[in-house]
Amino acid sequence: MKTTGKLFLIFILLLFLGCKNENPIVVFESTAGFIGIELYIDQAPVTCYNFLNYVKKDKLNGGEFYRVVTLKNQPDNEFKIEVLQGGMGWCDTLTRFSPIVHESTEKTKILHKAGIVSMARNEPGTASSEFFICLSDEPELDFGGKRNADGQGFAAFGRVVEGMEIVQKIYEMPDSNQFLIEPVKILSVKVIE
Repeated sequence: MKTTGKLFLIFILLLFLGCKNENPIVVFESTAGFIGIELYIDQAPVTCYNFLNYVKKDKLNGGEFYRVVTLKNQPDNEFKIEVLQGGMGWCDTLTRFSPIVHESTEKTKILHKAGIVSMARNEPGTASSEFFICLSDEPELDFGGKRNADGQGFAAFGRVVEGMEIVQKIYEMPDSNQFLIEPVKILSVKVIE
């Protein structure tokens, strides 16, 4: 077994043994390292089940962490944010599941704090496969926030429980107009329920 495979199994075992609740944990193995995400399935069921569907159907395997929004690379935005985005990417030829109903933070009470995972979207109800991780507290992404003119915010649904240093490492990689010069490949994604 390759070293990365052994590390992955050890990582899953440690997460499983350390898990003290009923929420599923999703483990990303990327070319930059492992990231474990706890899903808040009771608070954001529509968003979590959509995300789990992508994971269980292996749709995110081969995807990428590809976009970083930093304080320096969004000069035209009055309300600046710090997030790392990933997923299948925006290629129109990829088959995605139907977009999901928007679960706002007003409904779920999951606020965009550092480490929170949320769905990327255009209009409310258009989220499907793309997600982002907050690097800092981002109240402007919550319901009523001013990052989007519609004020509906984004649908937060989980948080990084392991590997935030990997998220930070990817976030600090060189970008051009918010897109990583060398995107980080998602090798595999597994769920622990």
